Amino acid sequence: MKPKQKAVFMDRDGTLIEEVNFLSRVADLRLFSYTVESLRLLKENDFLILVVTNQSGIARGIYDLAAMHSIHDAIEKETGDLIDAFYFCPHMPDAGCECRKPRLGMIEQAKQEFEIDMENSWMIGDKALDIETGFAAGIKTALVRTGYGVKAENELDRQPDIIADDLLNAIRKILI
Repeated sequence: MKPKQKAVFMDRDGTLIEEVNFLSRVADLRLFSYTVESLRLLKENDFLILVVTNQSGIARGIYDLAAMHSIHDAIEKETGDLIDAFYFCPHMPDAGCECRKPRLGMIEQAKQEFEIDMENSWMIGDKALDIETGFAAGIKTALVRTGYGVKAENELDRQPDIIADDLLNAIRKILI
């Protein structure tokens, strides 16, 4: 049996890439300057990298599954295939589905596909719902101040384990 592997569950928009409201075109995709370095640091320290992202733009008819997959393919290409998997929720915020963060459907799906050491895993994101997802999953949490992070910092009911200016600083703190 393969040993369990620690993972970082990572939000996409505003955390891994620059926030673009309802990103629908690869042409509008912008990685942060430190994204690739951040992901390499995680890989060098034996973390799975699992992107978990709410994508209600699909349910809203702003873009389709193919457009979202094109963006994920472009992210993989630009990051040198360092991301182990992408998980997404295509539903509206009020749909009541189990996959939309802060519910745990995406994390449960990842746990079915990978042997994950949840005790040593993290959730990183720029919104309160990302931090709530980490709390619900029983893993450590990190809020980044990029994207909606500065606003979210003032909306948190509970403090995350780490608050950092960006993904790279969060990862450096995780690895200490």
